Amino acid sequence: MTAESTTERWLVALDIDGTTMHEDGSISQAVIDEVSRLTAAGHEVMLATGRSAAAALPVLDRLGISPRYVVCSNGAITMHRDAEAPLGYRREWVETFDPRDVLTSIRAHLASARFAVEDEHGFYRYTEPIPDATIGMDSERVDFDELLKHPATRVVVISPDHDMEDFLQVVERMGLNRVSYAIGWTAWLDIAPDGVNKSTAMERVRVSVGVPRDRVMAVGDGRNDIDMLQWAAEFGRGVAMGESPDDVLAAASEITGNVVTDGLATVLRTL
Repeated sequence: MTAESTTERWLVALDIDGTTMHEDGSISQAVIDEVSRLTAAGHEVMLATGRSAAAALPVLDRLGISPRYVVCSNGAITMHRDAEAPLGYRREWVETFDPRDVLTSIRAHLASARFAVEDEHGFYRYTEPIPDATIGMDSERVDFDELLKHPATRVVVISPDHDMEDFLQVVERMGLNRVSYAIGWTAWLDIAPDGVNKSTAMERVRVSVGVPRDRVMAVGDGRNDIDMLQWAAEFGRGVAMGESPDDVLAAASEITGNVVTDGLATVLRTL
């Protein structure tokens, strides 16, 4: 199949952390080789991540790809390739929400939590340092009240004083009715505009690139991947990494190996 042929072209959406990238920030040569092979064959291989655009776009260079779109911030921001834009991508679709109610509600339940809000420009404001590479460098520390003043594409909440099970119980009691949220590996909460997640962004991308629903593959490992895996699995292939939580495994139509054993490369070889 040539790069010009679209007869059997697949749209392949890859999560970054824990799927494409190891915990130490490395990407195996096996994954890089498979991504290169698929791209050369004409498939559209892209990233769909909870990371901000600033933290996601450098991963493209490491993989050696320049897809038409990159889904960031759990679907709230979708970047479009543009040679004239900084870093080669511009913001194509942006979804925001007013974070005031959810922030004040969570703070009432989690007084010692750390908060960060990403705005439509990818700028982060945070109350306490959040040690995570997904946030990017464009940020500043502010008082909690300052977080309430800006439309948000993503709210991040971490609660170091809670273990995972305790945190899940607290989140359940909050009843976040008007936002979409996903729990991370530790006491971490990602909150997006209502009805916005990786799957809603990926469906928009799929329509734009003209790939049918039965030729989509999504690979992920976290709870913020559940909607995307279910979307892909409905007609195509939703693949969970082997070390994923049980609810992520249940959302997938396939399970591959974990990131340490190059599970992503294993499943990419099947295309």
